[in-house]
Amino acid sequence: MKLVVVSAGLSTPSSTRLLADRLTEAAHGELAPQGLDVQTQVVELRELAVAVANNLVTGFPPPPLAAAIDAVTGADGLIAVTPVFTASYSGLFKSFFDLIDPDALTGKPVLIAATGGTARHSLVLEHALRPLFSYLRAAVVPTAVYAASEDWGSGGDAYTEGLPARIRRAGGELAALMATGPSEAAPEDDVTALERQLSDLRFD
Repeated sequence: MKLVVVSAGLSTPSSTRLLADRLTEAAHGELAPQGLDVQTQVVELRELAVAVANNLVTGFPPPPLAAAIDAVTGADGLIAVTPVFTASYSGLFKSFFDLIDPDALTGKPVLIAATGGTARHSLVLEHALRPLFSYLRAAVVPTAVYAASEDWGSGGDAYTEGLPARIRRAGGELAALMATGPSEAAPEDDVTALERQLSDLRFD
């Protein structure tokens, strides 16, 4: 079983990569007791930034980028983590997933997560990331994880879960979907089908 982690952090070290690693550990922690042999591959988009830009212009991915795309499309489960830029996912994150065939993630279990400097951007998970992967017909786990700067080291309070609890819950949901295998995507209604057709049009 193969778990692929896509991290769009730009710095080293990166809070985005740190969150990705914590989510990976949580998923492994749920899968290991089931006797499942899970191999993990991390795709650092920072290392592929120039290749992604060139591919968008030329249409031809160099070998490292092609290998990353093959890893994502061939995974049994995917963790996708992006920093928040201008209230949405980063341009590099979106550009990479623009290179993925629209049908390649159908039914694939995906855990979405994001990092940012303030909790005010937490809705990016629901207004940007979840719609992106729903469009790709992936099986997005119910719990998405957002980590603001103040969340690191926080245990939450009586009304909200702390970051560690949210990570454990999201990792468990991803592990459960991976253990049961890919799901069948729900049929598209007419509106969704039209939206996909319109978004596939290119106006160069």
